[in-house]
Amino acid sequence: MIKVTNASYAPAPETQRTIHQPKGQPWPVTDPKVIYAALAGNALIAVTKFAAAAYTGSSAMLSEGIHSLVDTGNQGLLLHGLKKSKQVADERHPFGYGAELYFWSFVVAILIFAVGAGVSIYEGIQKILHPHPVSDPYIAYIVLGLAMIFEAVAWWIAYKEFARVRGTRSTFAAVRDSKDPTVFTVLFEDSAAMLGLIVALAGLLGVQYLGLEWLDGAASVAIGVILALTATLLAYETKGLLIGEGASPELLSKITAIINATPAISHLNEIRTLHRGPRDILLALSVDFVDQVKAGSVEETIYSLERTIKMEMPQVTRLFIEVQARKHHEEMLEEEKEAIAPDSK
Repeated sequence: MIKVTNASYAPAPETQRTIHQPKGQPWPVTDPKVIYAALAGNALIAVTKFAAAAYTGSSAMLSEGIHSLVDTGNQGLLLHGLKKSKQVADERHPFGYGAELYFWSFVVAILIFAVGAGVSIYEGIQKILHPHPVSDPYIAYIVLGLAMIFEAVAWWIAYKEFARVRGTRSTFAAVRDSKDPTVFTVLFEDSAAMLGLIVALAGLLGVQYLGLEWLDGAASVAIGVILALTATLLAYETKGLLIGEGASPELLSKITAIINATPAISHLNEIRTLHRGPRDILLALSVDFVDQVKAGSVEETIYSLERTIKMEMPQVTRLFIEVQARKHHEEMLEEEKEAIAPDSK
């Protein structure tokens, strides 16, 4: 009888391909219909808003046009990120390109803040300092009404998709726990767009009925603030995904149950997971086998564990199992903590 320690197992590429996409379990993909709906809606809205801004001279309408133009570009970037994230792993990127989606989602947040919010606030300040009347506001009202209809349709599609993913969780918990930034990014953008339209409408009404021309500029600044807050929230959420977030507690519980139900394993030392994409999880396990188990049984057990985990949880695309004595693993953890701990002297 022998004890195997400090060993790891990684299946051959052929075995990985067979296990990753088992028969009868299709590969889960992100449905891009929400992004396409928002892209089409924002493109149409941007054209009408810019035309109305040029005709009426409304600063708030110009800010809304910039907002819709930025949103259109952002949806294009999200679609680009989705496409890039599906590239097959290669020698240069052995763990795949799943994180491309997180990167481009972060770029979207930066663009909303820098371009959308920045230009809107600047334009609004200029209008406050140098106010001028809005010509033919009824054209702007018609455009705002049409924009609200388009945005409402896009928002409802995004919300239905978000509600499906959310389940019974609260909105805050669903956003915090989500590993797919596309749905809540589009939902936040559409929500900010609806608020911006309401603010723009209020500004134009104030100019027409109160005679306060600076309210048009104030509405533009308010729209910029809304965009800045939206961008900050999106950047915060996508930052965590870029740094690396672990799998959900539910998935960890399933994995733990599988390990604990394996007779040849005496102890689960540690589980480490990392989301490389919404449905691309890297899993590393450290387990301690029963001392009496033979080396051949260890190999068969590891193979069986890998097949079971990947069949039941296909989002676990890469799995590495370390066989290590419990006491040795604890010693290594202590050394790791000491190595990364700040110098206390």
